[in-house]
Amino acid sequence: METFYLTRKQMAGLLMSLAGKTDRTPLATLQEAWAKSHRFDMEHGKTLGAFVSTSLPPIFEKLIKMKSTGEGFSLTDIVALGNQIEYAQYSVTSVQNWVKRDFKSLIPSPRLGKKYSIDQTAVLFIIDDLKATLDFESIRKLLMLVFNHPDDDAYDVVSPLRLYAAYSSIFEELDQNNDQVLDLSGHDSGLRNHDHMLEHLIKQKADEYAGAVEGLSDGQKKLLSHTIFIAMVSVQTSYFQSLAKRYLNATLFLQDLV
Repeated sequence: METFYLTRKQMAGLLMSLAGKTDRTPLATLQEAWAKSHRFDMEHGKTLGAFVSTSLPPIFEKLIKMKSTGEGFSLTDIVALGNQIEYAQYSVTSVQNWVKRDFKSLIPSPRLGKKYSIDQTAVLFIIDDLKATLDFESIRKLLMLVFNHPDDDAYDVVSPLRLYAAYSSIFEELDQNNDQVLDLSGHDSGLRNHDHMLEHLIKQKADEYAGAVEGLSDGQKKLLSHTIFIAMVSVQTSYFQSLAKRYLNATLFLQDLV
């Protein structure tokens, strides 16, 4: 059975639809994501067979029955949803530690009774991305600057969901061939490395996005741009970490077998 994963951009779109911030339903958003990776099957009349061979996770079954939700998510829901993101791995224990101890200042309590809001869900997804490159203390300091008052989104430089959607969209824009590695053109064979080119490209896109956000001071725009830059580098790093773990697991499992 094929597993149904979402890119971060697609997950952001799903959260947007659940929050009622788009005119698309959660079902339509998931349909679009699935169709994008099964175009060949659909063009050759194999749509039903392709979908039947896809394992639809219970959390998606739950979401496609909703048009939008104001009910929020339990931590179990959030973990289940997070585990459908490409190259991400969540556990209930880890996320419980985040909300009860490590990031209590960012997520002080569930906003919707015993459940967490969609923006709080986005914060947890952002934390998971950032931990690929930053320690917990650095993540706290950075996000407390962006989300000034975790209990009131009105004071945020940008909302958690909007931030998540921003760096996810820019990452996919710079990964046109969908190989999970940011595309870079214009290499000079005479140079020893091209680190500065990738840095400049990411920074340019982050600056463009932040510069277009209305109502922010110059300092806030710089903060937003830097945060997007860090998040994008973190997403790229998470892919390589996942790749290394897969090869390690293969090495350990296949020892003396092949």
